[in-house]
Amino acid sequence: MSQYVAAIDQGTTSTRCIIFDHDGNVIVVSQKEHQQIFPRPGWVEHDALQIWERTLEVMNGALDRGRLQPEQIRAIGVTNQRETTVVWDRKTGLPIYNAIVWQDTRTDEICKTLAKKGGQNRFRAQTGLPLATYFSGPKIKWILENVRNALTQARRGDLLFGTIDSWLIWKLTGEHVSDVTNASRTMLMNLKTLDWDDEILKALGIPRSMLPKIKSSSEIYGTVNAVDAPLRGIPVSGALGDQQAALFGQTCFSAGEAKNTYGTGCFMLMNTGAKPVKSKSGLLTTLGYKIGEQKPVYALEGSIAISGALVQWLRDNLGLIEKSADIESLAQTVTDNGGVYFVPAFSGLFAPYWRSDARGVIAGLTRYVNKGHIARAALEATAFQTREVLDAMEKDSKVKLTSLKVDGGMVFNEMLMQFQADILDVPVVRPKVAETTALGAAYAAGLAVGFWKDLNELRSHWGRDKEWKPQMAKPVREKMYAQWKKAVTKTFDSI
Repeated sequence: MSQYVAAIDQGTTSTRCIIFDHDGNVIVVSQKEHQQIFPRPGWVEHDALQIWERTLEVMNGALDRGRLQPEQIRAIGVTNQRETTVVWDRKTGLPIYNAIVWQDTRTDEICKTLAKKGGQNRFRAQTGLPLATYFSGPKIKWILENVRNALTQARRGDLLFGTIDSWLIWKLTGEHVSDVTNASRTMLMNLKTLDWDDEILKALGIPRSMLPKIKSSSEIYGTVNAVDAPLRGIPVSGALGDQQAALFGQTCFSAGEAKNTYGTGCFMLMNTGAKPVKSKSGLLTTLGYKIGEQKPVYALEGSIAISGALVQWLRDNLGLIEKSADIESLAQTVTDNGGVYFVPAFSGLFAPYWRSDARGVIAGLTRYVNKGHIARAALEATAFQTREVLDAMEKDSKVKLTSLKVDGGMVFNEMLMQFQADILDVPVVRPKVAETTALGAAYAAGLAVGFWKDLNELRSHWGRDKEWKPQMAKPVREKMYAQWKKAVTKTFDSI
């Protein structure tokens, strides 16, 4: 029988199981959305048990749709929304609170208090990260301080913490582990030692006993033994945070290669090689991946909180469109943005500003503006934010990008991709296999069990599907970008 590798892609809005063949082609996809919980302004939560249920459902769904037998699956890789924080009881296996999602801003005061000693960059030398609500460490601290008896339980050794990869691997195999890419997003891991940093744990009041064992991105963590899981006995052997998984799936294996993923948020990563590059321009220094016993590969990252989520907001909160795909046709009813600039700072601004006080702004409204202009401005916001990140990345890395590899749900929006090429003034390239996040996790899992030989074999599978070349005149591009930058300033100190 033919052999395959499965990837669990646990994202911010849905969970998918995608099964790939040896050439990296998608064989079958099963997907289920999960609930978004908004208890207060700025708070974003998920039900971790619901995510686990969805994981089981999509694994079963993929096997059924593909008419596959469990023994045809050689390995399972996991990729996940990063920074999202789950704390659960070691004995009962039940979360003590909802998962606090990466977008959540409730830890703003915790971050401000921590910054009183050493400033926003207090832990940047060790972790590559600024103090920000984005990361897991402050979220753990909030749970320990706000859930009844949590700190006592944690000190007793009864509680476990994990990002979503840890939670799912623990549920699947019983092993409490995380890979280096996810661990690097907690603000608790030292980039050089690849171990938890005791100084930071002490500052945040987090017992080390809560934390998972840090592993490489590609090794056998354990085999599936959950009673209700459909792939019992199959090794779970790959794990990468979603953006690093996309970097790996796009085969950005050489220093200077970069990708941009357009999902709920938007994330650009550049491979910087065997040494971490310190950012002076508001980017994050992070782990790119680590294959088995090989040396780790580092990356620079520019994180944008809201891109695809803005389209969902126009759909769900304003009713401007019926389904997300309608945004392109609505935007095409006008020839330009009508002077409107939409800065979606719903969760503050991430790279390169790191302003948790920022809030969303629509600038340039006149009686002339209609819903087509709003739709167009919403799409352009993603491209403008990407330009800001690219400018910072080129400044830090001293590398001038000649093209940008793209992936994620929004890359099928032709208007957005053309505008992205125009505003960056570089070609934008979409690969044949657009599911690069899940593919990266599958690659990592397959390498660990010998399904694929090495990185060169993986690179041979990458193919170009479509390329968009810049068409916009420089004066037009720079004028629009300057107006965007001006609109961004209107988001500051708005609360």
